[in-house]
Amino acid sequence: MIKRNKASIPKLIIHKIGNKFNNTRNLFSDKPVIFDEDSYKLMTPYLLKSFTNLTESFRFHHHADVNMNEVFNYCKSIFQDEETFVEVSKNMVTHLYEQSNSAQIKTGDVIIALFEDVEFNEIKTNAIGIFKIENKIDFFQTFVDEKSIDVMVQQGISTKKIDKGCLIVNYTDDEGYVVLSVDNNNYDAQYWIKNFLSIKYADDKNSHTQTYMDMCKDFSNEVLKTDYGTKEHSHFLAKTVDYLKENDTVNIHDFKEDVFEEEKQKEQFDEYKKLFETDKDVLVRNQFHVSDVVVKKQKQKMKTEIKLDTNIQIKLDVEAPDASSEYIELGYDEEKKMKYYKVYFNEEE
Repeated sequence: MIKRNKASIPKLIIHKIGNKFNNTRNLFSDKPVIFDEDSYKLMTPYLLKSFTNLTESFRFHHHADVNMNEVFNYCKSIFQDEETFVEVSKNMVTHLYEQSNSAQIKTGDVIIALFEDVEFNEIKTNAIGIFKIENKIDFFQTFVDEKSIDVMVQQGISTKKIDKGCLIVNYTDDEGYVVLSVDNNNYDAQYWIKNFLSIKYADDKNSHTQTYMDMCKDFSNEVLKTDYGTKEHSHFLAKTVDYLKENDTVNIHDFKEDVFEEEKQKEQFDEYKKLFETDKDVLVRNQFHVSDVVVKKQKQKMKTEIKLDTNIQIKLDVEAPDASSEYIELGYDEEKKMKYYKVYFNEEE
């Protein structure tokens, strides 16, 4: 989604955040970090690498007026006047602190950074990053003690991935600032996305395709797998991917005609779509343009294995939607009183 090759960090500050529920307090810095060369080289890729492969983006939201969204206003203030950076960063942490309404909300460090020369849609611009570090790792530190070298255990931040983070890009469309978000410690779905940031998916083909594929995966797991078995579940997922790859635009009527043979399954799909929209509070469009990037990424996450209780797995290729119906048969052996799959093939590969 972004390119970070030329990105730099003119300002970065770190605060400690407590938990309002547990009466643990915040600790604020008054000055930005002064980097040494080694830590600076590590910091930029550490903070930005999670956003380079994201396909979905968000926009700020408020039920009355987006101008009443706290984080939107904080970012707008910094974009307009960088001198407000330190004070506004404290306000951001205070706002995040106010969302800690349960014991499971973790304390930690909050890094707020101003980036320059972040590339988005082939345009270089600045961006604001908000990152919450919730987990520390143990590592060994060696030290010299007289004539021996000893070791002690210390705790620090892993440079592999951030726990929670968002990047507000100083790039606007009809819906406002572009917001990217990651949450690798998703213990409370409301805390980061809804309560703190108050963002919603952008109204574009990436989000439309993402939402549609999420619905299809859930329908396959919750309805087809339960009512018809794993084979039908896997066959549907493969047909879904094939349809999205072969069509620039999804039309839900044409989709159902293409992937379902039984009228009952079409009706179940329509009923599930209504439930999905209500439960997830989203709109699944009946027609939209397909995002090839999203299809490619989500295809890799689709699991099409048939797992058997005899410790055998049959892996189906999501790229070959008709293979399961043509080359696999489900039967029942009366003598063994067991189900079986018969698999046809020419040669082993």
